[in-house]
Amino acid sequence: MKDSFRLGEDGIYRCDAFQEFVWQSHGFGTRLANPRVAVTLRQIHSSDVCNARGLGNRECQGDGLATSEVSRAIGVRTADCVPILLLDTRRRAVAAVHAGWRGTAAGISQRALASMQEWFESEPGDVYAAIGPCIRVCCYEVGIEVANAFAPLFPEWPAVSGKRHIDLPEANRRQLQAAGVAASHISDSGLCTGCLSEQFFSFRREPSNPGRMVSAICRLA
Repeated sequence: MKDSFRLGEDGIYRCDAFQEFVWQSHGFGTRLANPRVAVTLRQIHSSDVCNARGLGNRECQGDGLATSEVSRAIGVRTADCVPILLLDTRRRAVAAVHAGWRGTAAGISQRALASMQEWFESEPGDVYAAIGPCIRVCCYEVGIEVANAFAPLFPEWPAVSGKRHIDLPEANRRQLQAAGVAASHISDSGLCTGCLSEQFFSFRREPSNPGRMVSAICRLA
């Protein structure tokens, strides 16, 4: 793991940087267990973000959820895509993001930040981000069309001429930083769903297995 994420006895990963803020609870699920969640989405690999206020479970279509309500656990489901949890330390707003390649290319993490600014007056400098278990560059090879969509995020690449391994969490980290989130406020688990079959579901590894992990966050006070 690149940053400090801990696997609890309950089978759920948590980010140490988030644990400093006692007014929230969060977790990244595994094959064994998932955190409690009240509201999730009908996910469509988009950059659409929904305000969870008043929503029932799976009532909204999109790939990001945000709220400032107390005791309203929001979350996303993944099995290779990047789960990102956002935490506004000043306004106490939170968000959960599902970032597949389409959502990442469309800037879903930046859209989530912009939505928090619009709805809760969040400032990027106050926001912490935790990037959970997802498929990593070691296991994620894509064709030239998808690679070309990511070339602007990776100017150090040579010209794209064929298949390429894509680093989706790094792409989201760069987008979050470009939107104003401090590098020191972004934690990445470094956990690969493709490699760690005993811990995580992976759609690429097991396309016939419908298993998903839940990543969720809740404002407690």
